[in-house]
Amino acid sequence: MSANRGNARSMLTLPEVCDELHVSRSTFYDWRQKGRAPRCIKLPNGDLRVRRSDLNHWLDAHEDAA
Repeated sequence: MSANRGNARSMLTLPEVCDELHVSRSTFYDWRQKGRAPRCIKLPNGDLRVRRSDLNHWLDAHEDAA
């Protein structure tokens, strides 16, 4: 397996992120517009990707202290 293929697998598509967070695409775009979404990478074709590590960091930052 090349490093590029491994790196591509650590990138999530927008549908994958929305499915994992149990939110609609419109909710995600709303969060993005308000600066509340995980950090995204915009590809040349306009598609968005989210690094797994960025999503995990974002989730950790939004965890409630119980």
